[in-house]
Amino acid sequence: MSVASLVPRPQTLRVLGGHLHLTAQTGVRGPAAVAGLARELLGLSGPGHEIDLALVDDPGLGAEGYRLTVTDDGVRVRAARAAGLRWAVQSLRQLREGDRLPFVEIEDRPAYGWRGSLLDVARWCHPLPFLRRYVELLALYKLNTLHLHLTDDQGWRFEVLKYPRLTEVGAFRAGSTAGHLSEGRADDVPHGGFYTQRELRELVDHAARLGVRIMPEIDTPGHVQAAIAAYPWLGNTPSRPVPVRREWGISRHILNVSDRTVGFVEDVLDELVDVFPFTYVHIGGDEVPLDEWAASPRAHRRVADEGLRGPEQLLGWWSRRLARHLERHGRRAAVWDEVVQSGVPHGTAVFGWRSVAQVEGAVRAGHRVVAAPYEHTYLDWAETGGPREPLAIDSGLTLSRVYGYRPPSTVLGVQGQVWSEYLPTPELVEWRAFPRLAAIAEIGWSSGERDFADFRRRLTAQLPLLDRLGVGYRPL
Repeated sequence: MSVASLVPRPQTLRVLGGHLHLTAQTGVRGPAAVAGLARELLGLSGPGHEIDLALVDDPGLGAEGYRLTVTDDGVRVRAARAAGLRWAVQSLRQLREGDRLPFVEIEDRPAYGWRGSLLDVARWCHPLPFLRRYVELLALYKLNTLHLHLTDDQGWRFEVLKYPRLTEVGAFRAGSTAGHLSEGRADDVPHGGFYTQRELRELVDHAARLGVRIMPEIDTPGHVQAAIAAYPWLGNTPSRPVPVRREWGISRHILNVSDRTVGFVEDVLDELVDVFPFTYVHIGGDEVPLDEWAASPRAHRRVADEGLRGPEQLLGWWSRRLARHLERHGRRAAVWDEVVQSGVPHGTAVFGWRSVAQVEGAVRAGHRVVAAPYEHTYLDWAETGGPREPLAIDSGLTLSRVYGYRPPSTVLGVQGQVWSEYLPTPELVEWRAFPRLAAIAEIGWSSGERDFADFRRRLTAQLPLLDRLGVGYRPL
């Protein structure tokens, strides 16, 4: 691999000329947890201390920055926090050329603190070993956040001990959309599954060891048909039960606004925060059809009692109730950008997805924003509309279009979305996610001028590493 092929591009890189040879005697010294990770990722278990990792008092490096030098004296890495040491180890993985490391000097730190990927496991329950692997691939490119979309109309994947029917019933559907949603066909092939709390805690621990935090999403008050199938009293028409939804798209069935239903979601959040320690919990808020609330006397009573202008304001009321509950746990809510129109709770992170303009509007309104506009970051879209592309919701999101996005400088960061309606297997997830997630990583990490030709050149040099890791990426 070329010495200049690092992705994301470091802030400064100086090539010194020459190589350090790694042998059976090469070893790692440093804080125990990070040193153990370095030995594992670099395949080094010798008694020596040629790779020296250390924490230093240097606020200029920030929470994730590092300095790395490779000379004939060995490898020296310095960082203010363990995260910086971890990212330096990932750089060493990329720099390694067989049993050699090139002589370099690197000083590096990220442009944004939030660099992530959403992975939808609600539409298809992807196996836990793949979730572990996905976290490992995020870490390779210094992406520090996995947004795990756990619930939707087509499946509920999070075990809730207080409400067992959520997984007994809500985790299983009788069939799925066959072909593209626009064709209006569904099959009769059952699909289902869920993750236990123990399994998810183990995933959280695995991710934390690699420097990746996991934000869970329980989507409400829309995208909840699986929950309503399990507990019909959550819906607005409990006398007419509904099944777990087969079809993709948006269900018209949403949660009612009773105190009992809000309490149900609060109970779910109580168990969720006990499994996921990350500060933010995503509570959804996207694509909420108002038909049922508009026709519901209970919803109109809630509108009157809360002094709202109409049912369209109930989304903000709902989000504020859940955000206050999360605050009691010392957590913050995250929502999709539809909530901006009805009142975002204080301290909430807004995920701008509906357009670049929505991202910019949420920033101007003073919100904490994660940039996730579909035009640049929806990686479930195909790159082209060609006949050799696997089935996708839409097409035209090329690698260059992803790389061309420039988030506002004041956002928390940027995130690539991998929705899985048309990605029923891990192999298809990897095909869609890579190598475009590497472009997301560079947007989030690297500052300064962008050069797509240079990025593509460095990315091409990365492909043998992905081959060795068995990643089924889409060819450039």
